[in-house]
Amino acid sequence: MLERRTHKVISRHRFAARMGLAILLWGVLTIVGLGIGMAGYAHFENMSWTDAYVNAAMILSGMGPVSDLKTQAGKIFAGSYAIFSGLIIVIATGFILAPVFHRVLHSFHVESGKD
Repeated sequence: MLERRTHKVISRHRFAARMGLAILLWGVLTIVGLGIGMAGYAHFENMSWTDAYVNAAMILSGMGPVSDLKTQAGKIFAGSYAIFSGLIIVIATGFILAPVFHRVLHSFHVESGKD
């Protein structure tokens, strides 16, 4: 999918399409992560879907929970979800930055064909 050293740097249009795919992957990963958090908070803490959304979104964004947790299962879920969310943030950042870094580094390493 990515060009090799002997290939030219792709056009801006193809790069925009590649970034669009990366943003789509980021969005899907974020929605799945948010859904897992909402389901967990609704199940373990008996929160309304609105409260579950707020708590899941805040943890997924790295801000921390909004509501106090009342059950042991809810606390275990919240800790596990926080670890999971940290990984999601790192992976999602990689999806977005990888095409940018590849394009910049590829532009430095393209063989010119001159000997």
